[in-house]
Parts: sequence; structure tokens; C-alpha cells
Amino acid sequence: MSKHRESLSGRPDAQQITLRSPAELADALPYMMGFQPSDSIVLVALHGRRGRFGGRVRLGIPRSPAEWSPVAEQLAGCLVHGSERRGERPDGMVVFLCRDPEPGESGERVMERLRPLAQRLRTACGALDVPVLEALCVSDGRFWSYCCPDARCCPPEGTPLALPGTSVMAAAAAYAGVRVRGSQKEMEARLAPRAFSGVAAQTRALDDAGAALLSRALEESGRRAIAVETLDLARRLMDRLARLSPGEGAGVSAAAADAEDDRVISAREAAALILGLQDRRTRDRAAQWMEGADAAPALRLWRALARRCAGLYQAHAAAPLTLAGWVSWATGDEPSARVALGLALRTDPGYVFAQLLHQACNEGIDPETLRHCLRQDQDWPTAPGDTSRHLSAAPGDVADSGSAAAARGARATEGDGPPRGGAPRPLPRPSARRTRRAAPAGASPLPRPGGSGSAASGAEPRQGEGTLPGGRPVPGAGRRSSSSARRLRRRTRRIASGTGRPAVGTPGRRHPGREPRERTADGAAHARR
Repeated sequence: MSKHRESLSGRPDAQQITLRSPAELADALPYMMGFQPSDSIVLVALHGRRGRFGGRVRLGIPRSPAEWSPVAEQLAGCLVHGSERRGERPDGMVVFLCRDPEPGESGERVMERLRPLAQRLRTACGALDVPVLEALCVSDGRFWSYCCPDARCCPPEGTPLALPGTSVMAAAAAYAGVRVRGSQKEMEARLAPRAFSGVAAQTRALDDAGAALLSRALEESGRRAIAVETLDLARRLMDRLARLSPGEGAGVSAAAADAEDDRVISAREAAALILGLQDRRTRDRAAQWMEGADAAPALRLWRALARRCAGLYQAHAAAPLTLAGWVSWATGDEPSARVALGLALRTDPGYVFAQLLHQACNEGIDPETLRHCLRQDQDWPTAPGDTSRHLSAAPGDVADSGSAAAARGARATEGDGPPRGGAPRPLPRPSARRTRRAAPAGASPLPRPGGSGSAASGAEPRQGEGTLPGGRPVPGAGRRSSSSARRLRRRTRRIASGTGRPAVGTPGRRHPGREPRERTADGAAHARR
């Protein structure tokens, strides 16, 4: 067995741990992943002559052996090409197959059943010119090596794993402050729906809440009112959890803390929140509770809501699971974030928010970029009873507020809302600039008597032509308007009496007692002058 090195913090200058045997390699798996994988394939890349650990991928073991070959090829290609994008191609691989035995089955039987999968993974990595240096099966507290034929170090009955906290990796992790969060099954159990006596009551509450929200959600004003109520209720429940429930730690187990959180949230409150978070905008506003004193109660609330999505409402768990994954990632708990986001995608594979967060978390992107974006958008009310603040809206959306200006239909543009804590901005006044309407095709540039272009005495002036709404004149425009009206009236009288010129480009009107020729010649003479 060649030596391998692992950095607990991932930095080149961090403390380096040297693993010298398959036993130490198997003991190091929970510290590399942050939890003990269950029913999983784990590939770890090795770099350099001394086998420095690099990227790693994990996927659940497919139930059907017919899927093992394509899955092995995809996993090997994913890790190799991902390492190449980061600038360093792997020089080797380590494979872990983790599965607990079925009732009545031994760990050795599990090892033999997964041997074809291990061989397909070795073949897929070899096809990419990346050899598998070690392949281990971890089951029932023991491990087996698929690569080592020496029975002295890898006996057929398997080798027991080191007791928790007794290996060299455990000592180094404790010194570095690295925490292992238990097994993957235990982490998923905190987020999965539970079979408890209140499932029927919770389902009825979800049915009633859905029926009550359906008619309101048909209108934009109703949807915004539901959003405000959902966020207000979430804020109050977060405060209640922080006040009444101690949470995990300080001698309280995770199971006991979750049970206490479930106790302080009623079925009706959980139903209203679960359905309210199905709205994308409401969910995005709830994601703002991601740091500081809000992060811990928000994470506990999202976990509790995910556990309430039972029966026909299991698909509704995608929203609270994604929020739980986001808060975990934003607070630096990447293993918990990956588990929550993986469950969200298992619930709804097309849930875009979970897809983006899962990919960003796996790519090692700093969550501060998304935190910064969420901090900039704080116009949605998030405090209990705070209904005076406007809801931010996309361009063209009408801001919903109790103020009179918003009730008149004030438009809210992106990033430009009313001042916080004050009255809404007044509506902009219409432009007082004088505009000219375009004449229809073929119309005369001069007004006709009694036509649409006449400005007869007593006619109501059009808005935009020297007036403001309500007929108020624009300052400085009265003199110009009155002189123009006098000129129009003079031309109208001249044309009506036959002494004025007709409109250019239009035939003259026929008047009794006059010949068309004389009228045309007279009009042409006037036109020449």
C-alpha cells in the first residue's frame, strides 16, 4: 500500500496527514467527506508521486446491476475532467464502496455482491489512463480490499474499523477542529418525513390551507398578501424556536432537539409555511435569513418543515430542503448542505434553485457572492407586523402597499423603491414640454374649416399641447397658444369667404355661383404669392 497525504483544511500550507495502510485509509473516509457515507460510491483523486488527495465525488449505489457500467464511466469521467478544469489531472484514484448489509446478510456477502461494481470502476478509470491504487468496501463496521491479495493485512473476513476517535486521522481532525456529523443516514433522517401519529392531522391541515389559499392566489394582490403573511409567520416561528427550544448541543442530542422543534410548531402553521414557500419570490426572500443570529433558527425551521411534508405532499419538501441546504452552505457546513440539496433533487430533480446551489457547492464556489446579492435586496418585509415597507417588484410589477400612492398604481422599478421608513415617492408629473401630433397620411398641413385640425373658439385644448392634466396651462405657453389660435381663426374666415388659399395638395371646394376654373386659377395665383 503506497502512502497518501491528506490536508484537513484543503490548503497547501495546512497540516499534512500521512496514511500508510488500507486501515488508515478506511478510517480517514468520514473525515474526508465530513460524514460516514451510506450506500454510496466514493471516488477520491490522487495527485503527484506521494499521492496527495484531491477532488472527490459521491453517488448512491444503483439498485440495478445493469446501471453499474454507465454509472462507473460517468463518475470516472466527472472526476477526471473536473480535476483537469482545475488545472491538475489525477495520477491515481481511490475507490470506496459503502453499504450496510440487509437483514440477515453479512458484510462479507455485501463485499462479494459489490465486487463486479468495483471491477467496473477500475476499468472505467483505467480507460482514462488513471489507475485505481486502492478499492475498499466498507460494511458492517469492517472493510475489505479489492486490490490487496495478502491475507495477512487484508483477511477474507475483513478488518474491523478503528474505534471512533482512536485513529491518527481522528486525532489530527480533533486538533484542527474538523467535525464529523455522524452517518449519512442519520443526517438524512433529520430531513426526511417521519411516520408519526400526527401525519393524518398534518395532511388535513395542508389540504385546508391549500383550499384557503387557492382563491387568493388567483390575483396578484392576493399572492403578495400571502407572501407577506408567510414571511411574517416564518419570522415569528424562528423567534419562538430560539426562545422555547434549546436546539442541538449543550448535552441535547440531535433527535431530541428535532422532536422539541416539531412540538412547538403546530400543524396549521407548518401547512401555511410549506404552501407559502412554494412561491419562488417568497422562497428567495426567506433565503435572506442565512447568517448571524437568524441562521440557526432558520435552519431548524426549514428542517422541521421538510419533516412535515408527508404523504401526498412529499414533493413540497423541495423548497424547505433547498433552504436548509443553502443556510448550511452559507454557514460553512458543506457536508450538511450537500445532503440537504441531494434530498431536494431526489424529491424534485427539476428544482432549479437546488440544482444551482448543488453545482456551486460541488464546484467549491465561495457562497459570499450569493450572500452579497441577497443582502442588497431587502425591500420585502421580514419583521413581524412590518407591513409598511414595500415589496420589491420586477420591472412592470405594481408595488403592493397600504399607502394611497401604491393604491393608485404606482410602479416599482428594479432597485428603485420608496425610501425606507418614509412615505412613498410621489408619482412623477407628466412632461410639460409641448408636443406635436403626427398628421395622418394625406392630410393637409393647414386646418380645414370644421375639421379635426380646427382650433375654434371654445374648443378644449389637448393634453400635451401647452397644457397639463386638468386643463392647467404650462407656464409661458399662454401667449404662444393665443396667438396661434388667432392666426388659425383668420385663415378659417378667409377660406370660408373664398379669399384665402385652400390646402396645398387638395382639390378646392366647389362654391355656388363660381366656376371651378376661376377658383382654381385664383387659388394658384394665391399660391404663387
